[in-house]
Amino acid sequence: MNPLNTFARHLTRRELFGRATAGVGTAALACLLQKDGLAASPTGKPVPGIAELPHHKPKAKRVIYLFQNGAPTHVDIWDHKPKLKELHGKPVPEEYVAGKRFSTMTGAANGKLMLAPVEPFEQHGKSGAWVSKLMPHTAKIADELCFIKSMHTEAVNHAPAITFLLTGGELPGRPSMGAWATYGLGTGTDNLPGFVAMTSITKGTTCGQIFYDFYWGSGFLPSRYQGVKFRGSGEPVLYLANPDGVSRDVRRGMLDDLAKLNDLKHRDFGDPEIATRISQYEMAYQMQASVPELTDFSKEPREVIESYGPEVKRQGSFAYNCLMARRLVERGVRFVQLMHAGWDQHNSLTTELYSQCKDTDQPSAALVADLKRLGLLDDTLVIWGGEFGRTPFIQGNIADKPRWGRDHHPYAFTVWMAGGGVKPGISYGESDDLGMNVAKDPVHVHDLQATILHLLGIDHERLTYRFQGRQFRLTDVHGHVVKAILA
Repeated sequence: MNPLNTFARHLTRRELFGRATAGVGTAALACLLQKDGLAASPTGKPVPGIAELPHHKPKAKRVIYLFQNGAPTHVDIWDHKPKLKELHGKPVPEEYVAGKRFSTMTGAANGKLMLAPVEPFEQHGKSGAWVSKLMPHTAKIADELCFIKSMHTEAVNHAPAITFLLTGGELPGRPSMGAWATYGLGTGTDNLPGFVAMTSITKGTTCGQIFYDFYWGSGFLPSRYQGVKFRGSGEPVLYLANPDGVSRDVRRGMLDDLAKLNDLKHRDFGDPEIATRISQYEMAYQMQASVPELTDFSKEPREVIESYGPEVKRQGSFAYNCLMARRLVERGVRFVQLMHAGWDQHNSLTTELYSQCKDTDQPSAALVADLKRLGLLDDTLVIWGGEFGRTPFIQGNIADKPRWGRDHHPYAFTVWMAGGGVKPGISYGESDDLGMNVAKDPVHVHDLQATILHLLGIDHERLTYRFQGRQFRLTDVHGHVVKAILA
């Protein structure tokens, strides 16, 4: 192959401008890199975002997404429907399910029997929010929450639905929400990643979900924007410790020399992945000091530790991850994505659902209260919810109560949000009297994405990235900000 042709393929428009002249070309190169959010940060300083962002004054500086893998059952936890108790054991009315597509486990919904909530609901707070007895701790903070009860989606299976909600497309390959946020706004810390992901699963879960890396991936964005996964056991991040016989000063010198070599390649080729490599090596060095301090809970007040529940000190638990999330945003991390699996109750509503709620209820409520205690809730957006809901009708034999279950349900489900510029103590949207379909003020997945970006100061239609000949965005070509929930 002709080496000149090889070189030409690597000569990006940025490099062309950069090589044009020593003065104007360099300035143009810097401007382009900054505009596209690709400027290198080899010194470990926070990576800048796109120059014109934020598009408007943000109400949220950071996001904590408490993602519940497997789809929590909205009709058993958040969406109070007395008619379900009235129709318990009776066939689902035809007009509610006619022409609807369900998972292959359900097939046609015709003739399926309605199933009452497994526990009663009660009203809480000044807002009068209806919350199941399965979530007593969350019920206590109901006046801090904004419930969206009219969520809906297209996907009927877990991985496509999770991918759709977090990336805007059902197929892997697009940037996740956290990657878009850090690409647009940059990072807010020089010794921790701008985007962190953590996973957990309830013990004894028989139907958990796989955690795919693309749930927090950068897709076609430069890989510096992907989430850094903190492990649930051992060292939170691998390869931070120096090898035996290598001091921190020696490692500093090695990194400096390596950065110079990588910088030469970056000047030659302008590959953003080289800039990523430089910044990631530097970030690893900075994290050598920051991560041990981050994971040391010894200085947390005892009452704060206890508020997160008995599992808070067990690394890898949802409670531990919730406290870690608060400590991460407290230190400048832009986007924290917690993913907790085990909500897939096809035949375990009377058993595993209770464990799932017990594991997540107290830590979620404690996180919101803790952020408020520290004065961080006003500009930290907390989101709780899964990829879809569960069917109001039963999956299984209604005579076999220990095996009651509910199937996948994309037509109506609930998420809640707190802080970060959303109205507290409200419920927005409604499902019908069975929790089957949206009846009022529908909120599509793309609408939720548009609203989250808006709260961060980003116009979702203007945050784009050119890939394979078109401008991509998180919301694809859809989405409207849900203005009624904005404070």
